[in-house]
Amino acid sequence: MTHDDAAPTIGYQLKRVQTALRAAMDAALRAHGLTTPQYACMELLGRRPELSNAELARGTFVTRQSMNVVLHNLEEAGLVSRPASAPSGRALPTRLTEAGERALEAARADVLAIERRMTAGLDQAQAQVLLRQLDAMAEALSRPE
Repeated sequence: MTHDDAAPTIGYQLKRVQTALRAAMDAALRAHGLTTPQYACMELLGRRPELSNAELARGTFVTRQSMNVVLHNLEEAGLVSRPASAPSGRALPTRLTEAGERALEAARADVLAIERRMTAGLDQAQAQVLLRQLDAMAEALSRPE
């Protein structure tokens, strides 16, 4: 494909999908009183309790400063808890509260429904191939040229 072609590039299509996915998630999560970054943070904590702010920021693709805001809002809502002081070092390990676990379970059902809608045109084998291809693309871009 030349630069003169009007056909969309893979990068453009990826951004288009990402934008549509984010809009659908934002709308669904609003009903749960959550934002997409808050949901992503809670999803990570559901899988790996006691992650630090820095680990959560990396895992949700936001800055540490943005993660501080996300965690503060989740803590104020009673969905996560953090100790007043770090048990060792400076990192404050974060955990979902019982209310956070219930909120995550409810929100996860809606997010999974969105993902099923997004991938409805793929069978299981195609979905697995797509996942491997997307992973390979991310790996290729994270290596030095």
